Parts: sequence; structure tokens; C-alpha cells
Amino acid sequence: MNPAQIILLALLAALLVTAIVTDLRSRTIANRLNLAVALLGLAWWVASGLSVAGAGLQLAGAALMLLLFGLAFALGMMGGGDVKLIAALALWLPVGLLLKLIMLMSIGGGILTVAMLAIKLARGSEERPEIPYGVAIAGAALLIMTNDILTIAAA
Repeated sequence: MNPAQIILLALLAALLVTAIVTDLRSRTIANRLNLAVALLGLAWWVASGLSVAGAGLQLAGAALMLLLFGLAFALGMMGGGDVKLIAALALWLPVGLLLKLIMLMSIGGGILTVAMLAIKLARGSEERPEIPYGVAIAGAALLIMTNDILTIAAA
């Protein structure tokens, strides 16, 4: 990994932590944060030597995520910032890792939802909880980014 890639990954990690904190505090992910993730994704392409065909595939993946999760937004299942964060992250991830992101964020989002429901019930609240799904999205992305560090190869 070259120094530019390391710097870009560190910046992405900082933005993802910021997304987690702001989503927990205000249940929003700022458009400028999502824009920064997307623009850094384009810089990642350059730093990684991505081909024009590869860039087209990344753009197609991001557009598909925007459409699919945009539908979830239209159905009231996700916030707009969550949808934009997924699409911005799709600019960084090849197809296999994008599918892993969706799987991990779904599991994390399910756990988060159950925990939030349990807290609401314990407090006697009957209102529908607002789930900070950006936490699951950003957490899944951080897990994917650190996988090589956290995984020890079998001997």
C-alpha cells in the first residue's frame, strides 16, 4: 500500500467515526461529510491506479446503491444521509466488498434496532424509535477496512 492510500484510508476512517458520532447525537449525517467520502473515493481510484473500466464499475455500483437504498428511504425505512453514505462508500469498494458491506451493515443494523427497541420498551415508551443506521453503515465499513489488521492467517 502506498503512502497516498494510507492517508486516504486514515481520512476515510476519521470521516466514518464522525458519521457515527453525529448520527448518534442528531440522527443525521451531513451532506458535506458524504460528499467528502465520495470525493476521497475518487482520489482513492487515482492512488490505487484504478482503470477506466474499473471506475465505470465503481460508478455503476454507487448508482445502484443510490437507487436500491433510495427506495428504502422513500418507504421511510432509512434516512437520506444513510443512503448517501452507502452510495459514497460504494465508490471505494469493489463489488465483493460492497456485498460484504451490505451484509455486515444489515446484521449491525438489526442488532442496533433490537437494542433500541429494548431500551424504548424498558423505558415504557411506545413511540417508534429513530434508529441511527449510519452507525451500522460506518461500523461495517470500518470493519471491512481493518479486516487485514484484525485477521490472523491460519498457519
